[in-house]
Amino acid sequence: MFDLLNKVVVITGGAGLLGIQHARALAEYGATTVLLDINEQGVVQAARDIDEAFDAPCVGLAVDITDEGQVEACAKRVLDMFGHIDSLINNAANNPKVEDGLGGASSRLENFSLAQWNQDLAVGLTGAFLCAKHFGAIIAEGKNGGTIINISSDLGVIAPDQRLYSAEGVADAEQEVKPVTYSVTKSGIIGLTRYMATYWAERNVRSNALCFGGVETNQPEAFLNRVRDRIPMGRMARPDEYSGTIVFMVSDDAEYMNGSIISMDGGRSAW
Repeated sequence: MFDLLNKVVVITGGAGLLGIQHARALAEYGATTVLLDINEQGVVQAARDIDEAFDAPCVGLAVDITDEGQVEACAKRVLDMFGHIDSLINNAANNPKVEDGLGGASSRLENFSLAQWNQDLAVGLTGAFLCAKHFGAIIAEGKNGGTIINISSDLGVIAPDQRLYSAEGVADAEQEVKPVTYSVTKSGIIGLTRYMATYWAERNVRSNALCFGGVETNQPEAFLNRVRDRIPMGRMARPDEYSGTIVFMVSDDAEYMNGSIISMDGGRSAW
């Protein structure tokens, strides 16, 4: 089960924490992974590290997924390199670390800039659409079809609890909040998933979304204590806890899973 030999998997946001975790998990089961990221130095190094650690090829390519010309050219390049593409993981997104207190009043809806709105949606939603359009079309043309996995969030199905980010002694109008674009993007990803689940189903292309909870990465202790109280399991995720589900969904063992919106958030969205 879960044999991924001869599968070529493209991962956007490939230089980021979870992009690297996804690639390592897939490489362990034999998949060839292609990491895409706007950070050329980071994505090339990440791919080199994975290639050396596992007996499976890994390639890092610099691409701006908000630029359709770059995405189209990249899809053709990957197809030329490997002859087929089996899976796409739309993982890239802007995700401001509100708990670090860097956004201030500018994060609030009444102050949120149109430029930031456009940038966040361009990366997290338009980028996913463009990659689905070009990489997905190649997957659909393959004789065996394949799978598209869109990474959403618990904040794609529930609203942010802005009390998590409140700071004592700060006026309400100055309190930092999780920006509107994150919820809009992650909700839109779910809609994109459902659309694609029916669009290419007859070509055996499965489309599913994973709604991840937050990952503990040395956030301030006060924030961690607040968020733990809002998760039934009492903690945030470890970086590697999504790996098994990613492997399963890419594998042929999930060949009847299509249009699924799967929450993996320790139960947070159940409350």
